[in-house]
Formats: sequence, C-alpha cells, structure tokens
Amino acid sequence: MSIPTVFAALVDDAAIFPPGSLPLPAAVEAHAAHRNSHLRALVGPFVVGTGALATAAELATPELFPAALPVSVVVPSPDALGETIAVAGRCRVAMEALEIKLDHSRPLAPQITEIADRDRGDATTYVEAPRPSHPEWPDVLAAIADRGLRLKFRTGGTQAEAFPAEAELTTWIGAAARRSTPFKCTAGLHNAVRHTSAATGFEHHGFLNILCAAAAAADGADGDSVASLLAERDGGVLADALGDTAAARPLFASYGSCSIDEPYEDLAALGLLGH
Repeated sequence: MSIPTVFAALVDDAAIFPPGSLPLPAAVEAHAAHRNSHLRALVGPFVVGTGALATAAELATPELFPAALPVSVVVPSPDALGETIAVAGRCRVAMEALEIKLDHSRPLAPQITEIADRDRGDATTYVEAPRPSHPEWPDVLAAIADRGLRLKFRTGGTQAEAFPAEAELTTWIGAAARRSTPFKCTAGLHNAVRHTSAATGFEHHGFLNILCAAAAAADGADGDSVASLLAERDGGVLADALGDTAAARPLFASYGSCSIDEPYEDLAALGLLGH
C-alpha cells in the first residue's frame, strides 16, 4: 500500500528514545531498513541526541546510507547548540533539523534570540515550548514566531503528567495556527487515534486527531471544535473528517515516534493508505 502525500515524512524515527529505547546500533540499522521498505515515504529523519550523534554517524556506514544519515538532533539547551553544530560538521550526517530544549533555570524568551542568532545552516529549527500555564509561554511563542523558528510540543512521556489534556493541546495548536508557525510533536503518539493505554492507564493523543485538529485550526475553527477533534476516539469519525488535510501539514510538520510500524498499521486499518 502506498503512503498518501498528506502522511509523507510524518513520522520521525525516535527509536532510541523511551519507551522503545532501542540500542543505537540496532536503531540505525532499522532506520536504513525502513528507508528501503514500503514504509519509506512515511519516515522522516533519525532522531538522535547531541551526545550520541558522532556514534550514530559512525554506525551509518555508506553501505547502509549511500548519501548520509538524515538526522534531527535533540539539543539539551541553547548552550549546547555550538557543540552540536561542530560535531555535525565533522560527521557524515545530513542535519535536517534541530530540536532545542530551553534552560528553565533562567528566563526563556532571551534564549530564543540566542538560538536565532546562531548560524544553523539549513537545519529546520524547533524549540520545545513550555506548557501554556507557564508565565513565559506568550513571550516564548512570540519570540519563536517572530524569529522564523518552529515549535515543538511534548505530548507524552513516561509519567501521566507528561500528557497534556485536550484544552492544553488546543491552546498550543490554536496559537501556532494564529501565528502560522509550524510545529512538531514528541512522545506518546504511536497510534492514530486517542485512547487509554491498557498497560499504563495513560491518556494518549492520536496523531490523526492532531492532524485533523491542525487542519481545523488552520481553517479558523474555534477552540471547542479543535478540542472536540482531539478528544475523538472513533477512528472512523476521524477518517471521515480527514478531508483535505493537506492544508494541515504546513502547520503540523511531523512527530517523533519510537515505532514506525504502528502508525503504518493504524493507517492501513483505517483504510487511509493507497493501493
């Protein structure tokens, strides 16, 4: 089955991060296999932290990656950005994106200027946003939008409190839409449709919910409509609501997942893949 354009490069390969936590050698090899399989159109870059970047590059031999390993690098703070760029420059990687965490021990908004003023080459740059309840959230949003950077929203983790409620995610998505600022998501989005995990009891957002919600927000929908799409648990309803979500992809750029197979299987089960 083929991957429709609306899902192209939607899933960044975060196999080495929890809960998958695949060992780096196996993850690099699996990423090469994905890029040579029926899943290849769904797959974005390999997500790796600054500290593992050089090792990942060594593992990505020319036999596995004839060009170079495409990476999105998770940077622990703006202070580590220079080191990250230097390491990438010495390695055989294609640094497609940067995902930068902010240092919450000091004011957040000025860090955006530090990031924007750094020469980052052609790497698309995401800044992990604070939660909307954070007092600096409006200033951080404005700084990211004004400097032409992108937003990164944390949609899950290993603790229940890491999963934002619909209202919180609605605030994020609505703000991104009003500012025409693209975003990516990380964690908790292995599956297409919102659900309660049988293993943990955590409430997981679905990537299809977010895709539909982003399309609605981009089209000017109000917060209640966006929240309703995020809360929807019927995959058939979301599949019907999908419509022309191509307009959503400039807003919802991608999300990181430790599994590539699960998103593909969910899309196939919902009848959303081509033949």
